[in-house]
Amino acid sequence: MTRIDSVLALTDFSAPARHAAERAAMVARDTAAALDLLHIQVPGALDRLRAAFTGLPANFEQTLVDEARRELHELATRVQARHAITPGTHLASGPLLAELIAFADVRNPDLLVLGARGSSHLRHRLLGSTAERMVRTTRRPLLVVKGMAHEPYRRVLVAVDFSAHSRPAIALARAIAPGATLLLLHAFEVPFEGKLIQAGIDTAEIEHYRQLTSQQHRARLVDLAREVGLDDADWLPRVLVGAPRHNILEQEQEGDCDLIVVGKHGESTLEDLILGCVTKQVLTEAQADVLVAV
Repeated sequence: MTRIDSVLALTDFSAPARHAAERAAMVARDTAAALDLLHIQVPGALDRLRAAFTGLPANFEQTLVDEARRELHELATRVQARHAITPGTHLASGPLLAELIAFADVRNPDLLVLGARGSSHLRHRLLGSTAERMVRTTRRPLLVVKGMAHEPYRRVLVAVDFSAHSRPAIALARAIAPGATLLLLHAFEVPFEGKLIQAGIDTAEIEHYRQLTSQQHRARLVDLAREVGLDDADWLPRVLVGAPRHNILEQEQEGDCDLIVVGKHGESTLEDLILGCVTKQVLTEAQADVLVAV
């Protein structure tokens, strides 16, 4: 059984980061996990200020540290008041990604939580700089929060590829959203469909293959759900033909899902690259929060 015993949320005190802290607190509360809030001061920003403004006071760096401590305390106080959970607060300094990974290695959280920053036209660039780099390097589940946390997750879409990572992804979704309905989605494409049509294969035969394969995959979803201990009332099956990214984003909207769970790994090195591309696109384009299972 997958357990969430500790949650680490990164904050820069922006509105999206506050949303992430609120969601992290909600998950920690609902899973009885410990919560830590981490703020990392990046030296490069201070260096740029020093280069641009020669009249900065000598104690300016300490002023920034004191201000960060104050904001971190205020955030922790707000989280405690709203969610009845007392988070630990931590302040670090250094390169953002390196410090985050180093801190996580020491604290060993079961879940990392980041905010998706920026407006829609900036989202791709900003996610590319932090969340996507974390997806490539982290050995821990990563939750990217896209919006305000009004309530616990209610409908969770889990992308299933039937690799060895599918079971842990479903178990993680259940652990993070214990009261949610899980929508297990498997999307597949007919191999070389265009070539088959060019070779004169009748479209009825191709459609028969789609139907047969869909039935087989649906049966596999049922078996997988039973293996991870899901009751029939806990989940819904979806087997669709087409590109995974398209179907994930479409089902997010049709299913009114507030969380998408995608895997970091596939069944082969090539599939890892393909899934990495799908994960990146979902991170960028989804409106719901995105949980990357590892």
